[in-house]
Amino acid sequence: MTRLVEDPVLKQRLAFEPIEDGQAVRVEMWVGPGGGVPPHMHPRMEETFEVLSGELSLLDGRKWSAHKPGEAVVVPSGKRHAYRNNGTVETHAICTARPPQSLEEFLTEAAAMAREGKLTRNGLPKTPAGAAQAARLAWRHRKMVLMRWI
Repeated sequence: MTRLVEDPVLKQRLAFEPIEDGQAVRVEMWVGPGGGVPPHMHPRMEETFEVLSGELSLLDGRKWSAHKPGEAVVVPSGKRHAYRNNGTVETHAICTARPPQSLEEFLTEAAAMAREGKLTRNGLPKTPAGAAQAARLAWRHRKMVLMRWI
């Protein structure tokens, strides 16, 4: 089963599909110009990003690199990373996450906060209530993702 989630703040649409008997999740990504996610790391999850169209910039530790269609990049668990679309056209890519842990739930709830107008264009909470909700979200998913702002 594939579900589509739209995040207007991060300027992306995501379609989730469990694969490999639930041992991984395939996330089809459409990232608009200026869209992407802030730096973070997954303590126990490996991600592979494959660009289908457009260009996707990936942060590997502290260095950004641009990737074109046909290129794939593996981000091992524990590695600080991010992605963004610095271009003028939508980027289409696939991310495969192993093991999937709570990735879909985390991104779905974060996107809901964005659609409800609770986040700034940088993905930060707008109000104290939004900050409390974001803190609860981060706490529930702390074994899957750690945000790194430095």
